[in-house]
This record gives sequence, structure tokens and C-alpha cells, in this order.
Amino acid sequence: MFLYYQFNREDFEKHYHQRSNVESVFSMVKAKFRDNVRSKCDVAMKNEVLCKFLCHNICCVIMSQIELGIEADFWKDGSTPAVNLFPTRT
Repeated sequence: MFLYYQFNREDFEKHYHQRSNVESVFSMVKAKFRDNVRSKCDVAMKNEVLCKFLCHNICCVIMSQIELGIEADFWKDGSTPAVNLFPTRT
């Protein structure tokens, strides 16, 4: 097995780093949002976990913007989004 590793080191390291990245993300999500799930049914549990990962990704984007000084401008041409997420009441 060690000889196989020596001859295919790049493949092993590529997969190892993917695994270490996934484990890092799991650790970050558990530290930030705890490792328990409050929902009772299977669909709600899955949705809750997906929401935790979505919130984690949003936090990472915001921190990257702050640390790198990136200004977010989603509609550069001055147009509005196709779907109005925050409609005003009249």
C-alpha cells in the first residue's frame, strides 16, 4: 500500500485535502451553530441542517468581503433584480 501511495502521491493528496476541507467546514458549522438539530421529522431535520450550511456560507462571504475590502455590487447596470424580494406596501 505504501508503494502505491508513493507512485500516486498527487491523487492521494488531492483527495486528502478535499476531505480535510470538508471536515473543517463541519467543525466550523458545529462550533458556530451547535451540533444538535431541534426538528423532529426527517424533512424538517434535513432543512434545518441545510439552513445551517447556508448561513455558514453567507457568514464566510461576509467575512471575506470585510477582510479583503470587497465592495459588493450585484446590479452594476442600475437595473433592479428580476424578483422583488422586499416589496413595499402601498
